[in-house]
Amino acid sequence: MKGIILHGGHGTRLLPLTHTGPKQLLPIANKPMSQYALEDLKNVGINDIAIVVGDIYPEKVKEYYGDGKEFGVNITYIYQEKPKGISHAIRLCKEFVGDDKFIVYLGDNVLRKNLTDYTKKFSSSDLDAMILLCEVDNPSKFGVAYIDKDDSSKIKNIIEKPKNSTSNLAVIGVYFLTPKIFDIIDILKPSSRGELEITDALQLSMDKGNKIAYDIVTGWWKDTGTPEDIIHANRLVLDSIGTDEQFLVEKDVSIKGNIIIGNNTDISHDSSIIGPAIIGKNCKIGRNVRLGPYVSIGDNCTLGNCNIENSIIMQNCKIDAKEVNLSSSIISHSSQIDGGIILKKSGFLLGERTHLKI
Repeated sequence: MKGIILHGGHGTRLLPLTHTGPKQLLPIANKPMSQYALEDLKNVGINDIAIVVGDIYPEKVKEYYGDGKEFGVNITYIYQEKPKGISHAIRLCKEFVGDDKFIVYLGDNVLRKNLTDYTKKFSSSDLDAMILLCEVDNPSKFGVAYIDKDDSSKIKNIIEKPKNSTSNLAVIGVYFLTPKIFDIIDILKPSSRGELEITDALQLSMDKGNKIAYDIVTGWWKDTGTPEDIIHANRLVLDSIGTDEQFLVEKDVSIKGNIIIGNNTDISHDSSIIGPAIIGKNCKIGRNVRLGPYVSIGDNCTLGNCNIENSIIMQNCKIDAKEVNLSSSIISHSSQIDGGIILKKSGFLLGERTHLKI
């Protein structure tokens, strides 16, 4: 099997965090969200992976992942000139896929359970496609599957973002496919928003008699389309620290209960950390700092006189003012907050390389 990670899209709902890079490189618990997808694919034995990049700083994606050797895989980059839909991005990968079955993974999705069981089920079957479903509270935001009332093993139809849905089963961003999908996409018509929708391709495939099955995701799944989603995903991943299935096993770290601390990080005795939390390498946590719970601090950060909870501070940041209180906030790479005034913010977003003097 082969793997495809979709790494395009403009991430407009994540501004200003996406002014200077693709949303899929935004970190969740100090790891780019698309790396969770790559590791899921690698862990089921997929070594050949295509990353479909768009026009939002594709060079940053290539700089981070390179040829894939550092991650134990082989990466091919495929360029999607404009965001014309998931099906359009998949069609660009026809030559890469060849005659193999393959998995498409949206790079801004994070899945709690790994793909092992699902992959075994699909690879040993004669299915033409298999989708994963998850119960959600707001189905109008997603593609939604309707199960046949007479045969619960079958999908009746799939509708993209229905206004008044009688089903709460969202189609999550992981698709198990065969090359038959390319013929379907070739005759697919753009949706009202001008895109080739994956839900339309799956529906058309069913209409033409192809065999499509589904499975229900256990645990959690997160589509990280908004800052609130990213902070929530950060909480969910940090909650895995210390469990048998934790996401965050890395080299050169120490784990103290539910707190991960990177190499060469100094923490003042006048500061405190409440887990779950992760602090990267080469950080200096100075006096009067209180971190946690649910805080991620990237590499090479310097902090002093601050109280931070339920937040993400990316790498190379400096926060040291008279007093800084942040909650449910995201501070982007290489940003700085300093000065002599008290800052108290919830839901605060700071773009990359921003200097806030208060």
